[in-house]
Amino acid sequence: PALMSCPQVQRALLALTVPLEMLQAVKGRMLQAMRKGLSRQTHAQANVRMLPTYICSTPDGTEKGDLLVVELCQSHVRTLWVTLLGDGNQSPQVMHKIFDTPGDIMKGKGEALFDFIAQCVRQFLAGIGSPQHRLPLGFVFPFSCRQTQLDKAELISWSKGFSCSDVEGKDVVQLLQSAINKQELYHVDVVALMNDTVGTMMTCSMGGEPCEVALVVGEQRAPHVPGWWWWGGLRQCSPPLLPADTGTNSCFMAEAQQVEMVEETSGRMCVNTEWGCFGDDGTLSDVLTPYDQCVDQESSSPGEKRFEKLVGSFYLGEIVRHALTALAAEKALFIGSSVAVLRTKDVLKTQQVLEIIDNEEGMAKARGALEALGLRPSERDCCRVQQICRAVVSRAAALCAAGLAAILSHMCQSRELERLVVNVGVDGELYRGHTRFREILQSVTGLLAPECTATLLPSVDGTGQGAAMVTAVTLRLAAQRREVDRLLAPLRLSRTDLERVQVLMRREMELGLGRESNANASVRMLPTYVCGTPDGTERGEFLALDLGGTNFRVLVVRVAQDGIRMASEIYVIPTAIMQGTGEALFDHIIECIMDFQLKQDLMEQVLPLGFTFSFPCQQLGLDKAVLLSWTKGFSASGCVGQDVVHLLREAAQRKQHLGLKVVAVVNDTVGTMMSCGYDDPKCEIGLIVGTGTNACYMEEMQNVGTVEGEQGRMCINMEWGAFGDNGCLDDIFTDFDRLVDEKTIN
Repeated sequence: PALMSCPQVQRALLALTVPLEMLQAVKGRMLQAMRKGLSRQTHAQANVRMLPTYICSTPDGTEKGDLLVVELCQSHVRTLWVTLLGDGNQSPQVMHKIFDTPGDIMKGKGEALFDFIAQCVRQFLAGIGSPQHRLPLGFVFPFSCRQTQLDKAELISWSKGFSCSDVEGKDVVQLLQSAINKQELYHVDVVALMNDTVGTMMTCSMGGEPCEVALVVGEQRAPHVPGWWWWGGLRQCSPPLLPADTGTNSCFMAEAQQVEMVEETSGRMCVNTEWGCFGDDGTLSDVLTPYDQCVDQESSSPGEKRFEKLVGSFYLGEIVRHALTALAAEKALFIGSSVAVLRTKDVLKTQQVLEIIDNEEGMAKARGALEALGLRPSERDCCRVQQICRAVVSRAAALCAAGLAAILSHMCQSRELERLVVNVGVDGELYRGHTRFREILQSVTGLLAPECTATLLPSVDGTGQGAAMVTAVTLRLAAQRREVDRLLAPLRLSRTDLERVQVLMRREMELGLGRESNANASVRMLPTYVCGTPDGTERGEFLALDLGGTNFRVLVVRVAQDGIRMASEIYVIPTAIMQGTGEALFDHIIECIMDFQLKQDLMEQVLPLGFTFSFPCQQLGLDKAVLLSWTKGFSASGCVGQDVVHLLREAAQRKQHLGLKVVAVVNDTVGTMMSCGYDDPKCEIGLIVGTGTNACYMEEMQNVGTVEGEQGRMCINMEWGAFGDNGCLDDIFTDFDRLVDEKTIN
């Protein structure tokens, strides 16, 4: 009742409440910002940077070996030795040590920072007596970087209290590797860099189910106390915890083809959204309250990181402080008490806010926190403060849900799924420490992305083990890549190899064109008696047949000044006919032609007919072609060595179909050249690369020794599929090719 009777408090709570319709709008804006960051054209102007991480796989349980991890945190460096057993259960053995980072290091020269990190590595390895074998290192670097490889990343900007000189714009992997080399740790190789959010995703992938999204909200907690800690298979214990980060970020496995900033187009790649800057362009102005504006103005980066200032645990205490200050000024709180202390920055911590919203002890915590500030709160004051704290934290959860829903919907759409089922790794003080935050995050995400089912997985060990998994996956994929490269090496032809094949092809072509050498050529270079290409003046109505597979097509083609019009029908050729007698095959073809002409009302017309016969033939004229051999599963008897046009005419006589006027027989390659030549008279080559392959081209008659005459040109059907049958390509044949050859019918 005390709350309901106070309009000032009601207005404050209303301002801090984001209705579902507004959350839908925020989700839509986040989606737009994400797409802007993914696009090569708009990436430079994007606030949500969508940075590629070059991590293209999650653990599969086979990773094994010793790995070193270095994690640069807000106030310390954590080094880990992780042993993966590769037994599928992904329960690693881990040792780690914490080194506190001196304040002057965080704000000094960049070289000093990386030298300090390398010294920590040296001390850590000396302490565990590590062997001198090659040791891969994964580097957790929780700052915005522009990665161009998994082991190459330029720092975009510092945050979290760091401001080391001569690092921004530099490759931080190289800086660390150089510092490690100065410590004479030449066996340590930095193979992967990631931020803390990626580490969280990989950590949550270690439970057996792949995790493809990660979300950090508030302070991460890393096991900490300066000194040594062991857990996993070596020694069971529960190390103390230390805050590692206070902002918010997310990452997810995106379809690689949509990450336009990289050349990779297949598979998936983890994208670091860097969504803390979402809203810096004003897209969240209708969400911001006067309290948020005050927090922003007092921050070290006014106008920047708008989304993070609404969600990150570093700012929630400040939002509450400004709300309480405003309510006190309106005489809605602390009447009779001096509230000057509330005008002091950071006097109210987020941890206190989280304690105040607790259902059981929240009121007592509120009183204790307020009295510690010198205030004299009433029961009503404590109740109103608790409501403000709950509103601020609930709003943060709802906005996080809008961002997460945008990611999930994007994944569902880009994968063309009706429903996305995915695991989401979550870390951060807000998620772990506040049941209501978790509930709001889960429920609102479901409302905003109903087409997605997301299971939220809490991160057990921050980023350390996840970084080890990134490193291990990197090594596994590199080993696979080397094996694939080894297997595929014989298939990779150099320019020299291709030039040699070109010379061999040219030699076989010349043999095929020669009158005396044609019979011994593997490239037959068969004359087609087609001596010209279309010039665009052709007109008329024609029948066309197309036989080259299990289907047979009959067409009527009408060529007019305004273009080409066609009608066609496809007829199936049963296997029994394909492999039966020649008479049965050609009788079936005539029956199909008659059926088509009847349907098209063409039975009374005698139209010129062109026959596309896609099998090797020795043409003796434009309408005379002797079948050399069957291919493509055909084996009809009594056809090889016979003129296929004559066989077609005989079948027409048997079926008493007298209106058939065959004027040309060509193969499909010649048909391709002529079809394209109608649109472009410059087309003088035809090429087919499909189930089989062949080529044709217009050759100078003086070079065609198998046909009389030297004037003009003639289309040559190369029949190059048999190129190499004489052994000239044996040295580029691989074991794979030989296995395929042995299993074929020819």
